[in-house]
Amino acid sequence: MMITKDIRTNAHTEFLSITALIQDAVKEAGIESGMACVFVSHTTAGITINENADPDVRRDMIYVLENMVPWHDPDYRHAEGNTAAHVKASLMGNSAHMIVENGMLQMGTWQGVYFCEFDGPRNRKIRIQVLGA
Repeated sequence: MMITKDIRTNAHTEFLSITALIQDAVKEAGIESGMACVFVSHTTAGITINENADPDVRRDMIYVLENMVPWHDPDYRHAEGNTAAHVKASLMGNSAHMIVENGMLQMGTWQGVYFCEFDGPRNRKIRIQVLGA
């Protein structure tokens, strides 16, 4: 079952927790055992799984990405001026997969799924495919 969810980001760069949104999609699909795949079809946004207990991890991820790929660089050529957002999105990737068992995402104690915004704020969409085993 394919489920599309709207997301509104509020900052230029933001890691927005979407774990609960994905879990809700699993429940909506009624799948007890299988796989959930979340996909972002935007070229300046990504998906990642990382720690969800300490918000400093998200802050540190943004800090490192900003230092690795600064927003402005005189050698960037992309006419829209958002080269850094495209590079960061590629570094994060555009999808994540999670095992579903007993109707629940099987994630580590400290794990969460994040929508990674690199060219916001914007209205975005994610697609969640839930497959039964």
